[in-house]
Amino acid sequence: MLTRQVSELKTRLIEFATLVENMIDKSVKGLMEKNQELLLQVMKEDEPKANNYDREIDEMCTQFIAQFEPMAKDLRMVLMIMKMNKDLERMGDHAVNISESGLFLTARPPLQPMKEVPVMAKNASSMLKDSITSFIKEDAALAREVCERDNVVDDLGDKILAEVTAFLKEEHDGVKRSLHLMRISHNLERIADLSTNICEEVIYITEGKDIKHKKGDDISPSA
Repeated sequence: MLTRQVSELKTRLIEFATLVENMIDKSVKGLMEKNQELLLQVMKEDEPKANNYDREIDEMCTQFIAQFEPMAKDLRMVLMIMKMNKDLERMGDHAVNISESGLFLTARPPLQPMKEVPVMAKNASSMLKDSITSFIKEDAALAREVCERDNVVDDLGDKILAEVTAFLKEEHDGVKRSLHLMRISHNLERIADLSTNICEEVIYITEGKDIKHKKGDDISPSA
């Protein structure tokens, strides 16, 4: 019974993660292709679904703890699912933010520094997908790899900032558009950060090692 309930929780979480991943992909695709229908779909159709998943998973976890009073790994697993659920809910919010800024930008002349955005989005989406895979397989090695890839997304965000700054020096009328581009970059960075949070939890659940606030060699597995 306990195993079946945990499996059901995992299934719901995977469904939620798939929805959020699609939201991120659609928000960036809508921006790059000037497809307002996709952007509105994220905001009006996908966001309510994401909120429903958030509430459902939270309620399932609460009922699970109350009914079974789990201990040891089962308890850690359910608490981890609750944390991941909130991380996914925040990622969904970030996808909505990207879509809102996308609607603003698609209705106006294009900004020059846009080429890094799809690369940044691809990396952030990949981190999310692999973070969920590491959770499903309890793969601490993959989780560590995802944590290390966070630097790639941060570097791309810095590059976008530099490009926007250079653009503003030449195009003073592009301030609002540039701010929305920076908002998009910031939300993609936060998606990557939240995927890293999930992987930190995977490492904790599989190895009992807390790597939060640690960098580089500090996140390597114990000898």
